[in-house]
Amino acid sequence: MNRGIFISFEGIDGAGKSSHVQAVADAFTHANRQVVQTREPGGTPLAEKLRDMVLHDAMDPLCEALLMFAARRDHVQQVIEPALARGDVVVCDRFTDATFAYQGAGRGFDLKVLSQLEQWVQALPSGGVRQPDLTLWFALDPAMAAERLSKARVPDRFEAQPAAFFAKVHQGYTDRQQADPKRFARIDASAPLDAVRSQVMQVLHERLYLQDPP
Repeated sequence: MNRGIFISFEGIDGAGKSSHVQAVADAFTHANRQVVQTREPGGTPLAEKLRDMVLHDAMDPLCEALLMFAARRDHVQQVIEPALARGDVVVCDRFTDATFAYQGAGRGFDLKVLSQLEQWVQALPSGGVRQPDLTLWFALDPAMAAERLSKARVPDRFEAQPAAFFAKVHQGYTDRQQADPKRFARIDASAPLDAVRSQVMQVLHERLYLQDPP
């Protein structure tokens, strides 16, 4: 049976990562892999309810972090772990790196507390912590991301944050990448859509998650 693969997509709002999630899912489907496409916060009925609260209701940073990890726990237990056990490919729009970037770096919440929650929520029965096999980080200058967002939809509670907030979030992603460079692949999200897509597919082939067609 094929080994399960867990791929996460990360980046600040406006980086354009979500537009490539479907393309990656389609590429694995065309390679005859079963694909589970999901997102965080969300991915289960309970986690989607918590997502709506986090995105639209006022709350303090601790409450926000706890809701994020509560949603993640249900998501991991109900969706991610069963899919990986079946040998599926899990393609997830955001995972724990986003919590460290947004709630940690952006909100200034205690990183040690986030690390403890990460250990509890993502603990594996065999030991260790569930992390993606590959994280595609769509890196983009916060000023460019803000310009893109201004032309898009009505912003939610996170998208409406000032540029200084997103600069901190960007740094948070940088810190996570530096702490685990083998897991991360940095994508230049300032490039045109086709060039970004090429970067993504190149990473998947270089890391042997996708094979070149015969």
